[in-house]
Amino acid sequence: MDTAKFTHLEVGEASLETRFILGRSDVPTLVLLHEGLGCVALWRDFPAQLAARTGCPVLAWSRQGYGNSSPRELPWPLDYMQQEGAALSRVLDAAGVGDCILIGHSDGASIALVAAGSAGAARIRGLVVMAPHVFTESGGLESIRAAKQAYEQGDLRQRLQKYHGANVDCAFRGWAESWLHPDFVDWNIESFLAGIRVPVLQIQGRDDQYGTVAQLQAIARQASTTVTTHVLEDCKHAPQFEQPEQTLALIAAFVADLAP
Repeated sequence: MDTAKFTHLEVGEASLETRFILGRSDVPTLVLLHEGLGCVALWRDFPAQLAARTGCPVLAWSRQGYGNSSPRELPWPLDYMQQEGAALSRVLDAAGVGDCILIGHSDGASIALVAAGSAGAARIRGLVVMAPHVFTESGGLESIRAAKQAYEQGDLRQRLQKYHGANVDCAFRGWAESWLHPDFVDWNIESFLAGIRVPVLQIQGRDDQYGTVAQLQAIARQASTTVTTHVLEDCKHAPQFEQPEQTLALIAAFVADLAP
């Protein structure tokens, strides 16, 4: 029996495409927060594998401007990740989610950190952050410039349009033009870290082209909680796809400790 439900959540004026995988009722829901170019479809089979390994319900959605969700006006504000973190509780309320563990990748990891470090985070029981960023680094910005060139001169736009449809320019330009804005070099969310008081698992590829282990060190140093760090070999920016078995095993063990 297919236990996945595909629907749309109405959150304010936005309609957000959603995938919900049913699970046990006595454990937290695993809430997936996608990367800066991600969406529900681009999680591939990762949500189903998480559900199978943990028994937990899994919720994923495409943020406004991504996938089949409502479009978003350009340009995006430079604090769009802080805004998404502040609005997370509205999405969880609309989905009927109580206790949860946030699992974020890249931009989604940053949004998870903001949400957990803010007021009103009582339902959050733990955080898994994959390739998080809490400040900008020159190497990461260079990788985004390369992606912008591939989008404008190569086939990246065509490949992304398969997943984002009419939102493709909104998703890419909203993300890339925010990160490459001259003022974004000062972007920093370290002020939220001291407010994080739930266990954190952080995972990053040794060869991540968008960030260095300095991001993980900053989180471990400043969060007011236990932080477990794993840097995976032979892995770049997407541990869930480049080292899927190791990543799933680490997350499943973390979840089991929080929800035996």
